[in-house]
Parts: sequence; C-alpha cells; structure tokens
Amino acid sequence: MKILFTGASSFTGYWFVQTLVRAGHEIVCPITKNVADYTGLRATRIQGLNQACRLVPQTAFGSENFLQLIGSESFDQLCHHAADVTNYKSPAFDAAAALKNNTRNLSTVLEAMRARGLRAVVLTGTYFEAGEGAGSEPLLDFSPYSLSKALTCGAFQAQCRALGLTLGKFVIPNPFGPLEDPRFTAHLMNRWKAGQPAEVKTPDYVRDNIPVDLLASVYVQFAAQTAAAKSPSLKINPSGYAEKQGAFAQRVARETQRRLGWNCELHLARQEDFIEPLERINTFPAQKLIPDWDEAKAWDAFAGFYASNSLADHH
Repeated sequence: MKILFTGASSFTGYWFVQTLVRAGHEIVCPITKNVADYTGLRATRIQGLNQACRLVPQTAFGSENFLQLIGSESFDQLCHHAADVTNYKSPAFDAAAALKNNTRNLSTVLEAMRARGLRAVVLTGTYFEAGEGAGSEPLLDFSPYSLSKALTCGAFQAQCRALGLTLGKFVIPNPFGPLEDPRFTAHLMNRWKAGQPAEVKTPDYVRDNIPVDLLASVYVQFAAQTAAAKSPSLKINPSGYAEKQGAFAQRVARETQRRLGWNCELHLARQEDFIEPLERINTFPAQKLIPDWDEAKAWDAFAGFYASNSLADHH
C-alpha cells in the first residue's frame, strides 16, 4: 500500500513507519518542521526515517501544504498518528484546542483523499481514554489530553461514516524501547546507568507496558486488516506486560542486570497517592497476534540502547 503517515517523528511513530516499510509498504510522512530543525531524540528518529521513507517538511495535518500534498498524490490509506501533545500532562491542557489541531480541515482532507482512492483510515488512540481498555470502574478519561484523543476519535468516526471510509482505531498502552522519550523506563535506566538506585513512587498502580517493536508489529498487521475490511470500523487494544508498576520495574531490573551487569537497585515506595485509577490495562495479548516475536531480542535492544546511546540521557 501507499500510506500517508502523520506523527512519524514521535517514538511510536518512528517504529510504526520503520516496521511498515520493512513490510513492503510505501510510506510518505508529512512532518511539521524542516528536517534540520529537529533536535535530540526526534532528530535521531528523523535521520532514521529520512533513509526509510519520504519526508515532507513543514506540512502539518490539515494545513495548506498538507492539502496541496493530498491534492497531487493518491494514497490507499491514511494513518493519522499525529496529535497535539503540548504540555499533555498538565491539568491545564486545552482539549478543545488540541481537537482543533488534530482535525484541522478534516472533512476537506478525507473528501479529497477519497476522491483519489483512499480506502481506509487508521487512527491512534490511548487506553487512557474514557471507555478504553479495562480496569477500575468507571473507565473515565485520565486527563484533558486523553479527552482530546477521545474527541478526535469521535470527529473521525463521524466523517469516515459519512464518506463510507473504514476507520480502524489502534489503542496504545505504555510503549517502551529504543529511542523512547524520557518517561518511566528512561528514569529507571538513567538512574542505574549513573550507578544510583531508582525509586518507584507509585508501585501499586496496575498499568500496561509493551515493548515498542511488538506494538509496531501489531500495528502493521492491523493496518493491513483495516485496508481489507468490509466493515465500517475496527478496533484493537494490544496488551503487553499488564501488572503493577512495581512488578514491571522489577522486570526491567532483572532483564537489564542480566544483560549489562548493572546494579539496578530498586526502591518501591509505600504508595499513598491514588489520584489516578488503580488499574488501567489493554485487553488483547499482543503476543497472541505476533507468535514469532522475539522477547529476548527486544530486551537486548532495549538494554543496548541505554548502554551505548548518550541521547538516552537527554530530554
């Protein structure tokens, strides 16, 4: 397939594109900046993408440049992975503004692409959206950011239904792996790399952490299923290691110590902060979908990234 993929410079976007390319698809990636303007981990990802697919700079979703792109080329599928994530952890995150950015000129975009052969759309969601995954009831939105993702999905559902396009929703839990952003596993690894103990402040939360290469393999499979689907909508909620954050941190410590010989000292705090739901996980074991996935190889790559790549230390 020829796929238009947004959001390629993100951690998961990078892995999704690379895996789609290896599966034989032609990928065109509109990006919001010039290639030279990216820094840090995003610059590293962009450099890797530039060798694997065609990047179209200064082309945000729904912008004038984006409309020119889809008016001059035909695509079989749109994979809309980009989203407004500015200060996404803040309670002041503007969900309405994010919705506007995520869906700019949506009807125009989909109508123009359908006229040139578009068959299906794959939209990325998060298991932190209301009604997604499983866990502590009620399954409410975690944050204004997750609300913006849910609203974005609603807008896409309405437009795709009106235009007769198949919409596939790919619901992401917590991915981790090489070239990841500085979040939970990065905190653990960078502490251990510096020879310092790592603390988990919320060890009792049950979350769903998934190796990014496994997640990307499921994504590629789902994109193909969406393109071939006869039904108007599909959804998948791939699950990785669904367990307490304390248990997952211990898993990371074991796998890292085995490969790198680091001390990997870990302190699990007595959790007193329960402002988030106690449990939120995805529901379909990803390894059942990708039976030949090599778990040991994934941990080798994860450990190797932190052992050798200085960018892992930088935000």
